[in-house]
Amino acid sequence: MWGNRDKKTAEKLKERIKELGISYDLITTDTWGSFLSVYGEGGHVGGKEHTVGIEGNNCRQRHRIRRVFGRTSCFSKSVFKHLKSFDMAFFYINYGFV
Repeated sequence: MWGNRDKKTAEKLKERIKELGISYDLITTDTWGSFLSVYGEGGHVGGKEHTVGIEGNNCRQRHRIRRVFGRTSCFSKSVFKHLKSFDMAFFYINYGFV
């Protein structure tokens, strides 16, 4: 979800999560007051210590996926092979080996 750190964006995110049928017990943010007002005290935890791991994982994924395109001048035109390459990258990120 993209937007400002305001109540409207927090409400839009909550609605989108509901549309997708995603269940959650807790949402963590970088101490956004707007999220606290939308999710309430029981459904929101604020603080950098809760989001650092998620942000680090997203950064690693971006770097590794970028290497797929940056280190070769002849990448396959097959969509199947592209998807398999990403599958391998995500498997490596999650389990540490291929």
